[in-house]
Amino acid sequence: MPEGTSDTIAVQREVSGPPILVFDSGLGGLSVLACIRESLPDAPIVYAMDEAGYPYGSRTDTDISRRLPRILARLAARYRPALAVIACNTASTIALAAARAALDIPVIGTVPAVRTAAERSRTRVIGILGTTATVRQAYVDRLVADFAADCVVLRHGAPDLVDYVEAHLRDRQPLRPNAPITAIQSLHDQPDGASLDTVVLACTHFPLVADKLATAAPRVLTLIDSGEGIARRVASLYQSTPQNGPATGIAVSTLVSSKPQQSLRDLFARYGLNRFETCA
Repeated sequence: MPEGTSDTIAVQREVSGPPILVFDSGLGGLSVLACIRESLPDAPIVYAMDEAGYPYGSRTDTDISRRLPRILARLAARYRPALAVIACNTASTIALAAARAALDIPVIGTVPAVRTAAERSRTRVIGILGTTATVRQAYVDRLVADFAADCVVLRHGAPDLVDYVEAHLRDRQPLRPNAPITAIQSLHDQPDGASLDTVVLACTHFPLVADKLATAAPRVLTLIDSGEGIARRVASLYQSTPQNGPATGIAVSTLVSSKPQQSLRDLFARYGLNRFETCA
């Protein structure tokens, strides 16, 4: 396993206890990490991005099922985490079982919060906004059948919105600056869309621009994601793990040539990720 390179952003102690591994193909998992930080502010974190494989929403199910366990196994061998969080709806709905089989630690997935949306909707019309890969999954079909059978469920895959969020967080000009408006409008334009009152943000990127999605909506919408539920589960599993020293955090990329610009370094620092490494 190549050791990669290490680019120290700030001088801090090394991770001294088993960290929590948070994984996504890009920056979307930061929305989940923020919730974990609120529950466990002193826990060491390794935030890993499979930038070499981004975006997962355009990859085949077979590719993700093969790629995800292999990368997680390498990260687990290198960082020895107490548990892993797949902070990606697409990866979780496709390959959660394969990832759990590959690791000997608890693996928590991220799945669309359909049950919560159905419980909160008053009009009984809910939307699922995610990647194209996520919204078509049989896993999501089962969630709808189990928890939202009495609802009209509108779905929309919004890959442009994923790219919009990545560009927004990296301080770049998005290729499609109207992506939030287009995504919300695509739900409202469907049959029964005028009665839509609750939207599941079924991609971890989307909570990071929830304010823009809310502004784009023609009526008040309740936007729901899985971050808080995941954080509660992580805290429950992690509470008995010994923690030594101050909170530490490492951001890891699968792009060996990756060197974050200052805007991205500043972004990582806001989430307590004060070192950057690469891991092929």
